[in-house]
Amino acid sequence: MVNVNVKRQRGDLGERIVADYLEKEGFTIVTRNYRHRIGEVDLIAERGDLLAFVEVKARSHSFFDLTEVISKPKQRRIIACAKRYIMEHSVYDKSIRFDVALIEDLDSQAIMYIPDAFTEQLFGGL
Repeated sequence: MVNVNVKRQRGDLGERIVADYLEKEGFTIVTRNYRHRIGEVDLIAERGDLLAFVEVKARSHSFFDLTEVISKPKQRRIIACAKRYIMEHSVYDKSIRFDVALIEDLDSQAIMYIPDAFTEQLFGGL
């Protein structure tokens, strides 16, 4: 079993790597680790009229299966949390996207970035 502190440190490093990547791609990081009782979003990034809610996963092994990494219930929680953020901050003039960033190896910092990894429509328009 992985120590909780080690897991959190890996997650924090992964989020920093992805935030740097997004900034190089022209995004501004609006919020990190937005939390609400219904869920959490790792990064919220903005570029022009786009607001991206980004789930970051950093693994110590190199195999990723998106269905394993971000389950349907986790996707629902991220969507619900994003709706809460939008409501709290009155963000109604942006296009919304749900992205996933996978880091297979923290040393190499190689990122598999998946824009539009999932959508609210998958759940019948929550």
